Amino acid sequence: MTLPTDTLERIYAGVLGKLIGVYLGRPFENWTYQRILKELGPITYYVNERLGAELVVTDDDVSGTFSFVRALEDYGASPNLSAEDIGRTWLNYVVENRAVFWWGGAGNSTEHTAWLNLAKGIPAPRSGAIETNGKIVAEQIGAQIFIDGWALVSPGNPAQAAKLARAAGSVSHDGESVHAAVLWAAMEAEAFLSRDVEHLLETGLSFIPADSLIARLVADIRGWVRANGDDWQATRRQIEDTYGYDKYAGVCHVVPNHALMIMALLHAPDDFSRGQMIVNTSGWDTDCNAGNLGCLQGIMLGLVGFDGEQDWRGPVADRLYLSTADGGRGLTDAPSIAYWLDGLARQLAKEPARPAPKGGAQFHFALSGAVQGFMAGGTEGNRSDIAVSGTGEALAVELISVAPGRSAYVGTPVFIPPAMIGHSWYEVLASPRVWPGQTIEASIAGDAGLSGTVEVALAVRHYGQDDALVSVISPQSVTVEAGQSARLSWQVPQFDGNPIAEIGLVMSVRDTATVGRVLVDWLRWSGEPELTLRRPHNEGNMWRSAWINGASVFSKNFRESFRLSANRGEGIILTGTRDWRDITIEAELNLHLGNYGALVFRAQGLRQYYAARLTRTGKLQVVCRRDEVEHVLAETALPVVFETAIPLRVTLDGAKITVDAGGTVLEVSDATYAGGMIGLAVYEGALSTDKVHIGRVR
Repeated sequence: MTLPTDTLERIYAGVLGKLIGVYLGRPFENWTYQRILKELGPITYYVNERLGAELVVTDDDVSGTFSFVRALEDYGASPNLSAEDIGRTWLNYVVENRAVFWWGGAGNSTEHTAWLNLAKGIPAPRSGAIETNGKIVAEQIGAQIFIDGWALVSPGNPAQAAKLARAAGSVSHDGESVHAAVLWAAMEAEAFLSRDVEHLLETGLSFIPADSLIARLVADIRGWVRANGDDWQATRRQIEDTYGYDKYAGVCHVVPNHALMIMALLHAPDDFSRGQMIVNTSGWDTDCNAGNLGCLQGIMLGLVGFDGEQDWRGPVADRLYLSTADGGRGLTDAPSIAYWLDGLARQLAKEPARPAPKGGAQFHFALSGAVQGFMAGGTEGNRSDIAVSGTGEALAVELISVAPGRSAYVGTPVFIPPAMIGHSWYEVLASPRVWPGQTIEASIAGDAGLSGTVEVALAVRHYGQDDALVSVISPQSVTVEAGQSARLSWQVPQFDGNPIAEIGLVMSVRDTATVGRVLVDWLRWSGEPELTLRRPHNEGNMWRSAWINGASVFSKNFRESFRLSANRGEGIILTGTRDWRDITIEAELNLHLGNYGALVFRAQGLRQYYAARLTRTGKLQVVCRRDEVEHVLAETALPVVFETAIPLRVTLDGAKITVDAGGTVLEVSDATYAGGMIGLAVYEGALSTDKVHIGRVR
């Protein structure tokens, strides 16, 4: 089918609506309506500051929604994608006890229960079935909260959205939970074409059983809304009396929360702000309910739906965290996710790919109002002397009152920001997106109204002593005046193993007070990294946080920089991004105990990678793993003795893989993975190395 002409903008609006709803409802999740009214009053805007909470946080609603859709990349963009393959996606990207979910225990947390089933070899959909887990566990809310991504890749195609949503929902849930997810996904897909909420409901209902509890619930609420007019509180009381939490067991059942979403949509069919007020003030699972409603209304109303008295988009600044094993994607933004989902939608619809904006620049600012995480002052706080906005074509940095001799900084996070260190909700799993040895470039211009000359330089902030941010400014700068453009380029230097947290621009006024705007057309980085990964000489922990920890223990209490242990099965730690392609990797591996120790490369999750293995049985192997299947591409005899370091050098040059273990060499050719993270792995034992050097292929 042909996609709607405004597909990309509506996907972007849907992503933003999801984020706004989740961030709005997160600080008072699981509060009752009565407590919300007593302590906060009606929820008309963000209340995070009143509750001492961060606004932009890691959240299962966001991570699951925009990570599980990755199955369409990994197993083929088809409406026939199986629940079993989506279950494999869970095992590849979800780090046990650390990523995405509430790890509340088997029989308590539905997602934890399903993950354990998958890990034991129970494939989806049996992993989430009522016959496997019982009705109460299977009918909690999770299938619904993760469902928006399947609709966003199915613009105007509710049948496809429903089919994908049913497969995805059944990985962990069953029964009414999956019915609710299917109904909502179909509604969101149809919302690309229609703003008639009654039509959307009829569309969603056509994909679930007419005698289901969810169908009966929708019918009841439609009748109550018609009878109550504008009195949403009356409808809420009827929902609590008929479908309230006291009627359904478990931590967070789907039925009461689905009812609140239907109510808010019907009482505010054309008003994003009113819909958010109703669904959040009503309580219960506020971030989940507000996120689903926000996504649907974002799609339906478009970006203009966020306009009005409240600035919904400004505080969010497009920021989005995905806490998974795909570390280089941990810090991302709404426009990047929107373009990615649009690409998947085009594959599913068999339409040609959309050209990457501005030559593939990571920050292109090519969607209306997009700032892609850039903020005045960066993540450490806004400044009053400059302001940042998106024009739809560029990032506009407005100089309001920058005095001569002073400078202003605008930046965006590319790794875990300081506010997320020690975060008390969901752990942030991420690797830096930008690394030493790579080249950062930007294209800038002085707006027509710029009143003077501005000096501009690239800058990074990296973690240093006691995990405080250290600013480093490029020694090269350019000056721009009104109507002038310029280019900036800088190869990032070494920072003693400390990770880069932010990248941005420093703007200085030298002679006279200057007002007006500097426009950033694009900013990007490219090239392979060149650095040594090790424990820095300063105190701090963020260098370790740059590694995705999939091991039982990733210790900092040994002499070596890196020591990992696996109690059961394989333990793995990973860092880097999928952009790492043709590189050399060098490390001395010391296997203390275990069936094997390995240097991992071109990793695309926990279970998709290549590895150079040193085995307990005295072999050097080159292995390609894809999920539960491993292929030994080459092997040869090599003495391996516990507590004896062996130098390894891996060279990646296109499909050619060369492994040199102290003079013993293996060469293979394999094109399964073109790029990915690097890491260390051990099977039921311990492995260490003091440093890992990443270099370019000469």
